[in-house]
Amino acid sequence: MIAAIHQPQYLPWLGYFDKIDQADVFCFLDDVQYKKNEWQNRNRIKTAQGWQWLTVPVHYRFPQKINQVMIDARAPWRKRHLHAISTNYRKARYFDLYLPFFEGIYNKSWKYLSDLNINVVEGVCGLLGIKKRVVTSSAMKLREDPTDRLVDICLHLGADVYLAGAAGADYMDLRRFEEHGIAVRFQSFSHPTHPQLFGGYISHLSVVDLLMNCGPNSLSVIRQAQTR
Repeated sequence: MIAAIHQPQYLPWLGYFDKIDQADVFCFLDDVQYKKNEWQNRNRIKTAQGWQWLTVPVHYRFPQKINQVMIDARAPWRKRHLHAISTNYRKARYFDLYLPFFEGIYNKSWKYLSDLNINVVEGVCGLLGIKKRVVTSSAMKLREDPTDRLVDICLHLGADVYLAGAAGADYMDLRRFEEHGIAVRFQSFSHPTHPQLFGGYISHLSVVDLLMNCGPNSLSVIRQAQTR
């Protein structure tokens, strides 16, 4: 069984869904320290002027964990994000197909960032046609050491293969996986190109861009970019 583990991100890029697609079970690492100004509360879409951030405003105090971070309910971010998506993708081929999904996300009030992100990721997996078991690390009893935590998750899930990110070797002690009979495989994902609005191609955008432009073919685009 292959397990993949990642922090819950907001409207993630294509490589995030490639990791889920290649795994048998995916774990949201929601009880580790929140990282400010990374991908947990923001991502990028394409506009006529280039790319644009969509940022979820949060209340954060170091060293809060991701599942403890609350969204700033006073800011009209939901209205702004839906407006940005509607304005910039209304001429995309599959805009009408996917707009109701995003309206459903932004019409709902969210208290915690992790709940928003997990719901968005699970919803997008449904749109893509990715059907995998998903769990959260906060539901498990895990050690604090970064490598031990990953090993514990794999053991809890009964996984004998851990699909790590490309940079995982920089911080993981691979011997600890070996000691528990867990093989480590590193994700290799070469970002694809696909149809886009507004001129030249921009890579590493939110999956929103892929969905709106490629529709039901989106998962095929992701899988064609997998290098093994």
